[in-house]
Amino acid sequence: MPSLFRFLTIVAVLGGLVYGVLFALAHLVNPVPREITVTIPPDKYLKR
Repeated sequence: MPSLFRFLTIVAVLGGLVYGVLFALAHLVNPVPREITVTIPPDKYLKR
Protein backbone atom coordinates (compact mmCIF):
# COMPACT_ATOMS: atom_id res chain seq x y z
CA MET A 1 0.00 0.00 0.00
CA PRO A 2 2.78 2.54 0.62
CA SER A 3 3.74 2.42 -3.06
CA LEU A 4 0.12 3.24 -3.98
CA PHE A 5 0.13 6.29 -1.70
CA ARG A 6 3.48 7.39 -3.13
CA PHE A 7 2.13 7.03 -6.68
CA LEU A 8 -1.05 8.97 -5.85
CA THR A 9 1.01 11.69 -4.16
CA ILE A 10 3.26 12.05 -7.22
CA VAL A 11 0.24 12.19 -9.54
CA ALA A 12 -1.42 14.81 -7.33
CA VAL A 13 1.75 16.96 -7.21
CA LEU A 14 2.21 16.75 -10.99
CA GLY A 15 -1.46 17.60 -11.53
CA GLY A 16 -1.10 20.60 -9.21
CA LEU A 17 1.97 21.79 -11.10
CA VAL A 18 0.18 21.51 -14.44
CA TYR A 19 -2.83 23.37 -13.02
CA GLY A 20 -0.57 26.08 -11.62
CA VAL A 21 1.24 26.57 -14.93
CA LEU A 22 -2.04 26.77 -16.87
CA PHE A 23 -3.47 29.22 -14.34
CA ALA A 24 -0.36 31.39 -14.55
CA LEU A 25 -0.43 31.39 -18.37
CA ALA A 26 -4.11 32.27 -18.41
CA HIS A 27 -3.91 35.15 -15.93
CA LEU A 28 -0.41 36.58 -16.14
CA VAL A 29 0.40 36.55 -19.87
CA ASN A 30 -1.30 39.28 -21.90
CA PRO A 31 -1.23 38.86 -25.70
CA VAL A 32 -0.50 41.92 -27.83
CA PRO A 33 -3.38 42.59 -30.28
CA ARG A 34 -2.35 43.48 -33.82
CA GLU A 35 -3.95 43.87 -37.22
CA ILE A 36 -3.68 41.09 -39.76
CA THR A 37 -4.19 41.53 -43.50
CA VAL A 38 -4.81 38.40 -45.55
CA THR A 39 -4.89 38.54 -49.35
CA ILE A 40 -7.32 36.06 -50.89
CA PRO A 41 -6.70 35.14 -54.53
CA PRO A 42 -9.68 35.85 -56.84
CA ASP A 43 -10.18 32.20 -57.80
CA LYS A 44 -11.26 31.44 -54.23
CA TYR A 45 -14.43 33.58 -54.38
CA LEU A 46 -15.34 33.77 -58.09
CA LYS A 47 -17.97 31.33 -59.33
CA ARG A 48 -17.14 29.32 -62.38
